[in-house]
Amino acid sequence: MALDLESLSEATSGAIGSLLSTTILYPLDTCKTKYQAEVRAHGQQKYRNLLDVLREAISTHQVLSLYQGLGTKNLQSFIAQFVYFYGYSYVKRLYLVRSGAKRIGTTANLVLAAAAGACTAIVTQPLDTASSRMQTSAFGKSKGLWKTLAEGTWSDAFDGLGISLLLTSNPAIQYTVFDQLKQRLLKGKHNIARNDSSQETLSAFSAFLVGAISKSIATFLTYPAIRCKVMIQAVDSNDDGTKTAQQKSRKTVPGVIYAIWKSEGVPGFFKGLHAQILKTVLSSAVLLMIKEKISATTWVLILATRRYLLLTRGRQKST
Repeated sequence: MALDLESLSEATSGAIGSLLSTTILYPLDTCKTKYQAEVRAHGQQKYRNLLDVLREAISTHQVLSLYQGLGTKNLQSFIAQFVYFYGYSYVKRLYLVRSGAKRIGTTANLVLAAAAGACTAIVTQPLDTASSRMQTSAFGKSKGLWKTLAEGTWSDAFDGLGISLLLTSNPAIQYTVFDQLKQRLLKGKHNIARNDSSQETLSAFSAFLVGAISKSIATFLTYPAIRCKVMIQAVDSNDDGTKTAQQKSRKTVPGVIYAIWKSEGVPGFFKGLHAQILKTVLSSAVLLMIKEKISATTWVLILATRRYLLLTRGRQKST
């Protein structure tokens, strides 16, 4: 089957957008992750809010440590978004061609988006686990990617994969809502040329707003699973091995749920929700805004490259 150029354009612009948004918001992501990973013990907690994490970094002269794990996170984000956007765009176009429908329904959109998300989660899980461990390490004590992964077994690199597969519903909900809102906004634009060499795009502000709304909805619906995943992937709080059994217990989903319930009650499952919404909404909104603005340029470059290759091939055959 031939390479789908429009899907390639979507994947490339989405991956670039993810790379930029991850880099811009990474310090906020580190603060958010360290805050989520902490479980209150005996009524005491180290971080009361995100600012406490930031204050710790400043007071210990480890501000640059807010970027620990950035390289791994960028690699994970780039691969994840490329695989997701290509798979989602390609399967969606294939569905429309084979079904003969003019537009994809909400149910079909959810299924296709979840399938693309599941493939992405499996491919990038070791990188996701490593980046979470690097972020939750003490400031200034984060290790490199290979050392982080080498500390455990191969199965440890896939910690939280079950929840990651469950959380494929998050981007599925997000991009489904985004696509549906985008179609409604573009429905009134009759001056857009609908041919193979042009693409419909939203304005930067519209893409930002729609992206924020879609991610807010997805984050609220899936947050308890998000916090459990962070706690499963967080670096161990002890290095002397005296709490091995306890740590292994908490690395399972039932163990994490019990730890949260026992220490913090029902509100614990939503600890850090505001921080998660702030970070993910900004990240997704910036990603989709950048993607919308560069998708047209990416499409033109891909068409130009294709034309150049076809002309070169034609000249070779003529000679």
